Amino acid sequence: MSDNETPVPSPLLEDESLDELDDFLASERVGPDALDLIGSHGFLVALALAPVEQPISIWVAELFQGEPAFTDTTERDRILGLLDNLRTNAINVLEAGGLPELPFDLELGGLPPEETPIGDWCAGFMEGVFLNEAAWFEDNEETTATLLLPFMLLSGLFDDEPDMTELAEDTPRLDALTAQLPELVLDLYLHFRVPPETDQPRPRRKGPAGDRKGKTGHKR
Repeated sequence: MSDNETPVPSPLLEDESLDELDDFLASERVGPDALDLIGSHGFLVALALAPVEQPISIWVAELFQGEPAFTDTTERDRILGLLDNLRTNAINVLEAGGLPELPFDLELGGLPPEETPIGDWCAGFMEGVFLNEAAWFEDNEETTATLLLPFMLLSGLFDDEPDMTELAEDTPRLDALTAQLPELVLDLYLHFRVPPETDQPRPRRKGPAGDRKGKTGHKR
């Protein structure tokens, strides 16, 4: 996609709604292991890309790591509605070929990704992948792994893995990936939604693709 064709990223929620979510997720009524606003944003964008939709009860439990101390059902419906709206809006933006606006500047500023909101967002994104990892890699595992590599690198969750160490120290590469995050999100969405070109016949793969490794290096 050339610069002239790159669409302006679209916000997935209005600033007031993001502030409302931020206040709630940062409050003492939410457990210490719950995702914060940045992590939740990444988590919900991943759910928007996922090849298999997860029931809201499943992803809400993962996001909060337990039931928050909602004041009443009105507040519960409001907060869960905002979270689901963010996910739905991401689907709508990507379905139209647009780019999601991410809630931070797309610059590392010389810091390791895990010390920035970029790392927090990508860690939340990978939590969304882990929620149903098998579905993400069920078809065309190699391409999916390649498309997920930038999110893995920037998340800081895999820095202890030998094959990631050298890549994680490549600062110019990390800076370039950070600047491209919205486009990388769209690339992943299209990977799962747009059938591959079939101008030439391709051999069918026989048998299962093989098991994915577990969540090696996964940490909160």
